[in-house]
Amino acid sequence: MTDQTVDADGAKLSGQPSAEGHFLGRVRELKELLADIERAGLDTISGRKAPRARVLLIAGRPGSGRTALAAELARRVADRYPDGVLRARLSEPDGTPVPVARVARDLLTALDEPAPPGAGEDDLAAALRGALAERRALLLLDDAAGADQVDALLPDTPDCLVVAVSAGPLTGISDVRPCTLGGLDTKSGLDLLTRYTGSVRVTVDPYAAEGLVEACQGQPATLLLAGGWLAARPTSAVADLAKHLHAEGDEGTPLGRVFGLVHAGLPAPAARTLRLLSLAPAGLVDPHTASALAGCSVGAARTTLDDLTALGLLRAADSPLPQYEVPGCLHPLLRAAVEAHDRPAELQLARARMLERTVRLLQSCRASTETDSPQAREKLQGVPRALRFPSPRAAAQWLDLSRPALLACARLAVEEGDLDTLARRLMSQLVRAMVAHFGTQAAAPDLYEVHRLVLDVAERRDLPRERAAALLNLADVDARTGRTRAALVRYRAALDAGREANDPYATGRAMESVGGAHLELGDYDRAADWFGRALGERLARDERADAARLYGRIATAHTYAARYGEALRNWRAAAAAHRKLGDLAAQARAVSEIARVQEYAGRPEESLRTCREAVEGARRAGDHRLQAALHLRLADTLDHLGDPAAAHLHRAAAERILGEEAPETGGPPEGSERQDQPEHAPNTCEIRSTPAED
Repeated sequence: MTDQTVDADGAKLSGQPSAEGHFLGRVRELKELLADIERAGLDTISGRKAPRARVLLIAGRPGSGRTALAAELARRVADRYPDGVLRARLSEPDGTPVPVARVARDLLTALDEPAPPGAGEDDLAAALRGALAERRALLLLDDAAGADQVDALLPDTPDCLVVAVSAGPLTGISDVRPCTLGGLDTKSGLDLLTRYTGSVRVTVDPYAAEGLVEACQGQPATLLLAGGWLAARPTSAVADLAKHLHAEGDEGTPLGRVFGLVHAGLPAPAARTLRLLSLAPAGLVDPHTASALAGCSVGAARTTLDDLTALGLLRAADSPLPQYEVPGCLHPLLRAAVEAHDRPAELQLARARMLERTVRLLQSCRASTETDSPQAREKLQGVPRALRFPSPRAAAQWLDLSRPALLACARLAVEEGDLDTLARRLMSQLVRAMVAHFGTQAAAPDLYEVHRLVLDVAERRDLPRERAAALLNLADVDARTGRTRAALVRYRAALDAGREANDPYATGRAMESVGGAHLELGDYDRAADWFGRALGERLARDERADAARLYGRIATAHTYAARYGEALRNWRAAAAAHRKLGDLAAQARAVSEIARVQEYAGRPEESLRTCREAVEGARRAGDHRLQAALHLRLADTLDHLGDPAAAHLHRAAAERILGEEAPETGGPPEGSERQDQPEHAPNTCEIRSTPAED
């Protein structure tokens, strides 16, 4: 059975290897949990049909092996649930609850079900319940912070099973079957130690080994660290570790005491790297993250991460990439160690290095999609080899699998309520990389999260310019995903924020975007009016290129409203403006639109003359695709006028031009540039991007 896995913020992973052969003990607990699946519920006993999925609760302290037990239970019963095993982590490594909306969206993604961009928690939870209504699936909800989280995600069908992992009871959910974990039995604890130490050291001193298991209270996480400490010291006996623990006294937990011994025994660079991993977003680490945090090479970081994994301090993530997880039970211990050993200024510098490295990786990831451009290829060659991706496919895979950490990194960048230069660059590059690799439609949910982070900070700090930028970007995502009315509301709010900030760029773009939304909704009068207001702003600032484009947008609205006279007047203004700017290609496109409107107005002879003028303009501009499209339009017009011979000549000319261009472009023929779609600026968290971001 292939599991489907979704981590706390993360991507769907398939083909997770079986845990069989790696799980120890918990025989009684497993037997009870398996029996609870079959046992009749309270509703069944009372003669009513169970309305919701059964909930099994595995409760225990972090480090008690509760997640491993849940995973083993899921593995054993997976074949009963043909629609898969879905996993979600409901708390961040530091204990912060993960929003239900984020978990529900990730579970919907794992089910290949649509998750409407921008939908709220209730809508997403309802969509998840609807998606599971006709399925027989198992949900493993790890590290639940409370009953409310679990209750919101419960399927409304008894055919599904929910296995929840929590530190305590889930009060408020009916008919929960709890299983509370203590320590491992002595035999299982000894077996766990033996995996690290080998059988000899345990066999020669069984009493010391049993005493060590007792000192660790049978907690698997503590025993893992103890085994790692012994594995790193092949000449030490089990009794030596027991003596060290006895010397530590009874202060703190067994896990804390063993961790202190392991940390103290690490080389200083490795110990520092371990402590700094507490800053890793979402508890996920890769060699680049560790390298940036520690200020060392990527190769050295990879070696350190492997060494820490061998000691039980990290877990290798189930990913094609070299990724590691910081165990949640160690997170508070790492935080305490950081506070004790590292200065705040050092932590701030390490955090800045990590964010800067993430920005550069995102720049490289985006640049990998632009290899057709000589400038992009040259820019990519300037990227250090360690930061380059071998192919666009490899870059897309990295972006997809690193998504949880990248989004957590974005949250980290603004968690203190700042939008400094580094945070802005990170947001901008994350958005650009996602759009470049996945497209706006597919990336829309993540784009919403990034832009909402900026909007939240802007509203808390009363930053009207940043609020305008975030609202514009959110509205752009709405518009590009078919939520035009929602986009219109946000564009109007962005206009108010732009005026409050006295930002002419934001104001002008918001006006134009309001017009574009009205155009999309078929309200051509309002569209023309708002385009006219935006045109006035551009003319007042002598922004001629934008003004020329807006003349065309006004003309498009008038064309749709069948006001051909107004449309022709504005297209002629656009053509004249482009001519003054020396933009021959744009001028030719505007002239071609004049010909189109003349044809709509029932003046085919005038359209024919104007279209020939546009062909000549396209030829001078070197726009072969436009030239070919205009020849095809001329052929259609001549057919309507009853001149098939001339029409044939123009079609032949179009085929010849496209045939000469095909080896260079390899794309299908296109007509003149469409003017009927609302235009949006790039999705960036800033209104203006700096040269470094491009």
